[in-house]
Formats: sequence, C-alpha cells, structure tokens
Amino acid sequence: MNRILFASAFLLAAISAASADELLSAAPISAATAPTTGAPAPKVKLVEPHLHIARSNIAGHARIALTFDACMGQADERILSTLVRERIPATIFVTARWLKRNPAALAVFLENPDLFELENHGQNHIPAVDTPTLVYGIASAGSPQAVKQEVEGGAAAMVASGIPAPHWFRGSTAKYDLSAIGEIRAMGYRIAGYSVNGDGGSLLGAVITEKRIASAKDGDVVISHINQPTHAAGEGVAKALVDLKLKGTQFVRLEDVEDMGDDRTTE
Repeated sequence: MNRILFASAFLLAAISAASADELLSAAPISAATAPTTGAPAPKVKLVEPHLHIARSNIAGHARIALTFDACMGQADERILSTLVRERIPATIFVTARWLKRNPAALAVFLENPDLFELENHGQNHIPAVDTPTLVYGIASAGSPQAVKQEVEGGAAAMVASGIPAPHWFRGSTAKYDLSAIGEIRAMGYRIAGYSVNGDGGSLLGAVITEKRIASAKDGDVVISHINQPTHAAGEGVAKALVDLKLKGTQFVRLEDVEDMGDDRTTE
C-alpha cells in the first residue's frame, strides 16, 4: 500500500512539474513584469471563470461547445483533420505567435467558415492579470496597459491575417484578476471560460483525455489544445470527437448560442 501511495504522489508531482514546464516554454517572463528576483510573488486573487452554453434539453442530443487554444507551436493535424472530415464546428482561440507559424492551418480555418469561429488568445500568450505576479511560473501582464496590449495585439494580428475582428478573448492560463476582467470587458470582449478541461493543458494521456471530453454533458464548454501535435492528448481529443458525434451530440460554436459566464465575464 505504501508503495502505491508513493507512486501516486510521484505521478501527481510529475504532472504538476510538467505543466509548469509547458507553460514556461509557452510564454517568456518579461523583466518588466516579473517580481523581483528572490522576493515572493505578490498574492493576487485570481479566478478561473466557468462558461456554459444554453442546453438543448433534448434527450440523446446534448449541445456542447468545443473550444481549442492555439498558443504557439504547430497545428495538430490529428484534431484539425477530424474536425474537417467529420464536419464538427469549433471555436479556435489563436495567438499572434501561432498565426505566424501556421499559415497552412489558418488557410484551412478560413476555407471552412461554417465550421470554425476564430477568436483572440492574445499577442504573446501572457496571463491577463494587471498586477505583477506569476501564474504557473509565467509573469503576468502586470499593468492595465500591458493587459490592453496583450488583447489588442492579438486582435490586430488576427485582422492582419484576414480573420474577422474577434469578439471573445481567452487569456493565457485562463486565469485573471477581477480588475483585468473589467478592463477586458470594457474593451468590448466576452471572456471565454470553460466547464470541462479536456486535455489538462495537453499534458494528459490519450485515454484519460478521450474519457474527459466524451463525458461532456448538455451545456458544457470544453477546452483543449490544437497546438501540440507530438503530445498523446491530441489522439484522445480526436477519438473523443468521434465518440461524441456517434452519441448524437449537437456541436456549436460560441457565436451560435446563448452563454452564461461567471465572474462577470459575459455580462
């Protein structure tokens, strides 16, 4: 029993460490916003908002919104090809950094406007928190001006790439402080939380990812990642999409249906 408990604790620690490493590689720490070396990061109240959509209330035909973050890296063709082949609509949150590296995938998105809604994931994948702190080891934007730059820089890159002006924003790490939420909302954006974490930041295995997403219920908003083609999670995402379709799931984009977000993210 002790060996089992030790192994379980080791596995959890490894997953946490891997998550931190993943996030650190995804966004650089800015010297202007990082807390002073050796000093503890300021304690800032952060929230991770939930989002639900209006239910179908039809037995056997749950309504689910699939959302994917494209942080940086390459497009995961396992997921993208499944969405196109199965004609499954989804909302894709793209960063300016990802757009620069993936013109071919962007072309697929733009060629299928009936499937894909493209929304704003920021300019440099920096947490939208207006106080200097660390979120999973990543330096936050650190000021209202920097939050604004992260949001507006992402939107500008999208428009320059031929994408319609975005209406939704989801920040790096999906965590915010309440004042930043107010600032982003004042810029005219709805903030996209979620209710089902499908792939654990793309760090989960294929089997558990498939189970998590396939278990989504009527009114859920699923978050996963479409920018990690070498991670096992992508295989689980692709399988789960087919599982849900076979169950009679109604897939919708965020723009297609009414929504309900907490922490005043969609009011």
